[in-house]
Amino acid sequence: MQESDDHLAIRALVAEWLAATKRGDSRALLSLMTDDALFLVPGRTPMNKATFAWVSRARAGEQPTFDGVSDIKEIHVEGSIAYMWSHLTVTVTPPNGADPVQRAGNTLTIFRKVGATWLLARDANLLVKV
Repeated sequence: MQESDDHLAIRALVAEWLAATKRGDSRALLSLMTDDALFLVPGRTPMNKATFAWVSRARAGEQPTFDGVSDIKEIHVEGSIAYMWSHLTVTVTPPNGADPVQRAGNTLTIFRKVGATWLLARDANLLVKV
């Protein structure tokens, strides 16, 4: 089955998200999310875009490096809202030379189309240490 332009645009956003994360490019990541973006992680308070930006600035030069693979299982588009679930594997390498840690699990992401551009609006991940 051929994917729509919206499906392909969301796949491209996910690919750019992973690439920007690997580069440590918080400015690019911020450009890929809505102003009201919200990240839900087990055991933590939800993080909004402003907190994401603050954490990125506060830890500049002290950030771990990230490398990830997203195995997209489903993308559903309905007008200007879309959701995706995927299996995400992320390797986190601490800046202090400690051993890398791998986390993996399912994610549920909601996207909103703003103008002609898809942006991440909500992200819930259930990653656990492998």
